[in-house]
Amino acid sequence: MKSVVNIPSASPSRRVWLHVGTLLDGTSTTPARDAHVVYDSNRIHFVGTNGQQPPANAINSGQTAPDVVAPDAALLPGLIEAHAHLFLEGGELDFEKRSAYLKQSPDELLAAAQPRLAQLVTLGITAVRDAGDKDGVGLALSRQYKESSSASQVGRELARAPSRPLMPYLDSPGAAIHHEGRYGKFMGGTIEAHGSVEATVASRVAEGADRIKLLPTGIINFKKGLVTAKPQMDTAEVTAIVAAAKRHGRQTFAHSSGDLGIDHAIDGGVDSIEHGFFLRDDQLAKLRDRQIAWVPTFAPVQKQVDEAERMGWDEEIIGHLQRILDNHARTLVKAHEMGVLIIAGSDAGSVGVAHGLGFLWELELMERAGLPTHAVLNAATGVSAARLAYADPIGRIAVDHKPRLILTEAPVLDSVTHLRAPKTVIFDNQVVHHTADFDPTGL
Repeated sequence: MKSVVNIPSASPSRRVWLHVGTLLDGTSTTPARDAHVVYDSNRIHFVGTNGQQPPANAINSGQTAPDVVAPDAALLPGLIEAHAHLFLEGGELDFEKRSAYLKQSPDELLAAAQPRLAQLVTLGITAVRDAGDKDGVGLALSRQYKESSSASQVGRELARAPSRPLMPYLDSPGAAIHHEGRYGKFMGGTIEAHGSVEATVASRVAEGADRIKLLPTGIINFKKGLVTAKPQMDTAEVTAIVAAAKRHGRQTFAHSSGDLGIDHAIDGGVDSIEHGFFLRDDQLAKLRDRQIAWVPTFAPVQKQVDEAERMGWDEEIIGHLQRILDNHARTLVKAHEMGVLIIAGSDAGSVGVAHGLGFLWELELMERAGLPTHAVLNAATGVSAARLAYADPIGRIAVDHKPRLILTEAPVLDSVTHLRAPKTVIFDNQVVHHTADFDPTGL
């Protein structure tokens, strides 16, 4: 099996024609075979399956054959990481080092985050929904992406393909919204600082927030195996935040664990539930009926089990953690069977959850929990893009979507573990190769 495939670079005037054996479009439950895809550096112009070839007006003038013929390869959309804290150091397990890292200035945190972006694209992660920080790191990275895209647009208008930094699509909520004295100080700002929900949301929007992150609950008490703190927001307050966000044209996502706090988030009308530990069956039905997405984030809790000795957990606490994970897995399978919109996000930046590699691990954990492989892949591509309404048309292999694609000869339909294999990543006018010597330093 070849590790990578050589693909010419696209440009505004140069289209690339691929002929592949298998195509996963990001939303279908079955793969397409014998597929042809044509794209330039800005968009996909043609997708044909079952041997359907592009018409003459879809390809370069005078072209008679594909640029690449890869009958043993699969083509799938670039992956979307829907929950990552880019300001946090991901894989580090030493708490003293993590604490020292967070004492850096916002400029230093930003400088540490920036090199990760090209690494993420090389791994096949072509979009990230940042999950918030108080220091403006995510907002700065979101601005950089927009400026880069704007410069690229100018280049297209001038009929040339300028060089641009290799970074995934990125949006951010800025500081998450919480209450003074409650969970969230390390990544958020309080309602009390602005005096009202409306003023708080307006301040986030003024700072450049692409969406609004709120913290209706605390976190799991690992020693008790429960969420022991009462919710910090009731349904009325969540409803007010959601309404204010909608007035500004912003989606909302809510850190929510513990069934009472999840009730408040669901009934308040958020767009997605993040984490969702201790979801009940009736809440799953509400998620389905109201088209609220669920981002399960297995990785941070699984890391606590895998590193229990380092974390100082005894057998009782390990038992609590494993029970939580087992229940989460059962809930995930039931959610899929019920038709809940499931979206993949790793909570990268949490203790031991590296950026990029942690997301690939999250997909493996979702598959291990019992989610079918095709559903995991869709959760990391088209389902995410459709529900979370990213500003760019990404996550699908479809006409007029961005050409941000993965080409691999590894059997990804057999297991998402094969997403770790060497692959070729197409990102607009750039082609990068993820090879066995990939350096994960800094993730």
